[in-house]
Amino acid sequence: MTSRLQVLQVAAALLLLNALLSFENWWPTPGIKPDFRLAPEFVGYWLVLLALIALRGSLSSAMLKGLSLAYLLLVMGRYGDVTVPALFGRSLNLYWDSYQVPIVLSVLARKVALWIPVLIVLVTVLSVWGLYRLIRWATRILADQAVPRALNSPTAWTVTVAASVLVGFNLAGETATWPWVSKPVIPVYARQVNLLASAFLPGRQAAVLPASPAFDSDLGALKGADVSVFFLESYGAITLDDPSNRGALADARERLRRSLAESGQTVLSSLVRSPTFAGGSELAHLGLLSGLELSDPFRHDLLLTTSRPTLVSFFGSRGYQSFGLYPSLSWDWPEKSFYGFDVFVDGRDLNYAGPHFGSWWVPDQYAIARFEQMYPVQANSAPRFLVFPTIMSHLPFAPVPPYQPDWNQLLSGRPFDADKVRESLASQPNWLNMKPDYLRSIAYTLDWLAGYVSKPPARDRVLILIGDHQPASSVSGPGASWDVPVHVISSNAQLVQRFLAAGMQPGLEPTRPGLGAMHEFTQILLDAFDARSCLGRVESCIRKP
Repeated sequence: MTSRLQVLQVAAALLLLNALLSFENWWPTPGIKPDFRLAPEFVGYWLVLLALIALRGSLSSAMLKGLSLAYLLLVMGRYGDVTVPALFGRSLNLYWDSYQVPIVLSVLARKVALWIPVLIVLVTVLSVWGLYRLIRWATRILADQAVPRALNSPTAWTVTVAASVLVGFNLAGETATWPWVSKPVIPVYARQVNLLASAFLPGRQAAVLPASPAFDSDLGALKGADVSVFFLESYGAITLDDPSNRGALADARERLRRSLAESGQTVLSSLVRSPTFAGGSELAHLGLLSGLELSDPFRHDLLLTTSRPTLVSFFGSRGYQSFGLYPSLSWDWPEKSFYGFDVFVDGRDLNYAGPHFGSWWVPDQYAIARFEQMYPVQANSAPRFLVFPTIMSHLPFAPVPPYQPDWNQLLSGRPFDADKVRESLASQPNWLNMKPDYLRSIAYTLDWLAGYVSKPPARDRVLILIGDHQPASSVSGPGASWDVPVHVISSNAQLVQRFLAAGMQPGLEPTRPGLGAMHEFTQILLDAFDARSCLGRVESCIRKP
């Protein structure tokens, strides 16, 4: 009976310790769900126990405590790594989270009775203490019962070596091991240490980040016009490169072209290379705004710890009022303090009460209409610089909202007709064939843009439409480029000539070659907006990439 109990205890200890480092998030909640893959750090922990017992014969109380606390830290790192992306839409970032989370918690605590945060703190402390005791118990069971037998068991050694080899291949990047081995935790800590060190140690930032553009344009060529940058979610070159996609979107593009022509606006287009593919939109957004190459996510995260200039801060220094319109966000976003928008509007601020279309519940058309209702351009308003990352063409691309041609109804208590809503919501994501939904979402984007540009602006405006990245390979196919379309829309003839000289082409369907990388387009913008850059000879003055 004792032997059977020991076997059960050892099995429970092994399963518990592995499960504590392989669980996954129960999306989109703070909860977790088990994952029975092999945890790399658990295998490492087992090897450490084997070595210590082989050398010392047993674990001292201090060693047991130290090992258990170390394992507890790994578990906490695992929880942060899988939970933060589900709750905040980005990976763990101790630079921002370490002081933002306490602020958020203190604000929430002021809104409830005192006993509630006290109870939460107490439950958290007891849970962490209980978790530590469980880890300590499991470690003691392995050290006292499992390891001594394993040291003399050929079978145990065979299993240990096999597990170690499997983990080794996984850490080397072998994708075939992913179904069997969970994501390691130690690299999460290593990345945070590197990030904090690079942020605070002299010289580390300069070694990682390239030099920023000069940002010395006088913006004189704009003549005080407003500038709006719309990042179009998943709007990739696949919409042009694939003949079937081009044909499917031909009518929507024609509606946009016709709206621009009827309103007296000229559109120029080209292609730029995004720093990311299928995801990581923030790399493209900040790459353009900063003029820095951000294909390495670590560069992006490090940049956020600096006071480097961006188009937002630059336009602000030239008398522009900057606006950030981020309808996809429904949570606090601490990184917005880096961007330094004069006015920041997220999904919660828009007070959208209409039907939800998938996970991204504020339709882009409503977002821009509501924003302009909230912040109308007045005669004495400062020129404005707007950054608007759209969201409705985000994976899984369905359901697609209906386009509402009556923009006044869009802002009413019934933004869409009931039959149109039923038709849209009836189309749920098709994970096995996503291209039709993707094309419908892009057609929706082109349609609301056609309606938007057909409305006379309150004053002169330059509109920059740029894709953030190509859609996932399930849509774009194998070997797709990283190129995305960029369109510049303006009624300023002189400004149009400047962009033509920079290499852009008339119309909505550019051909290759493009203009280079996305961050290089930042310098093209600065040059085109600079009245000093041409002196009447556009072709010889605009710097081409």
